[in-house]
Amino acid sequence: MKLEGTVGIVTGASRGIGAVLAEHLARKGVDLVLAARSKDDLEQTAEIVRARGVRAIAVPTDIGDPGQLQALVDAASTEFGRVDLLVNNAGLECAGYSDRLDLDQIERTIHTNLTSLICLTRLVIPQMIERGSGHVCNIASVAGKVARPYSTVYAASKHGVVGYSWSLRAELERHGVEVSVVCPGYVSEVGMFADRMEKLDVPPPPRGLDAVSPTRVAEETIETIEGNRPETIVGPLMMRIADIAFAISPQFGINAARRSGSYAYVKEEATGDRS
Repeated sequence: MKLEGTVGIVTGASRGIGAVLAEHLARKGVDLVLAARSKDDLEQTAEIVRARGVRAIAVPTDIGDPGQLQALVDAASTEFGRVDLLVNNAGLECAGYSDRLDLDQIERTIHTNLTSLICLTRLVIPQMIERGSGHVCNIASVAGKVARPYSTVYAASKHGVVGYSWSLRAELERHGVEVSVVCPGYVSEVGMFADRMEKLDVPPPPRGLDAVSPTRVAEETIETIEGNRPETIVGPLMMRIADIAFAISPQFGINAARRSGSYAYVKEEATGDRS
């Protein structure tokens, strides 16, 4: 997809990957509709985007509310007349021992990371089908490709995003509408992982699980959109190898991950438990 002169919606655009990605899309000439719950932070992102010479509007949105999702799409249509690109980036993490998660944590994680993403996409794709063009890019996680103990509900939601993206791509190809999924590993500097590292005072990931910068995630996301790639894993080689291992055999992947020591780190990273 050629990005210059297009109109895009980016959710979770107030901070983290979303804010960095919005700036990179602006550099490519994309007019943007920015969505997140935090009005002040969202407007800050919009100002950065406008400084790149494109138009941008900030639409405070709780993506868990179907009415607000419709209002977001309506605002995009009113301001720009169409939506060419949708980047579903908003999400939340649910980490901890699975038997100790409460029902509200489970429901909010699935609803935010998967159900709301599907609902917003459903509102946007009819106009893309009608025009015979457009791109939906879903930001999932490497946790959506492998077994992720101590983040089981989060992993379930991201596996759902990957499966939805593959299936939607197969469905919409004949209409000229593109669908991709981007799966970052650990992301440094900003976002959920960085916040938890600071809160739990956990060391950086071990070699082979090195964190990637939000800038790299943004750059590879744009390459994915422009190249109409079905999927991109953003992370060190070990994470791409893990994807292959789990595709061959989930138990093989689990055994390899456990022997490598990565699950010991995952436990500490998710729960703060060093035992």
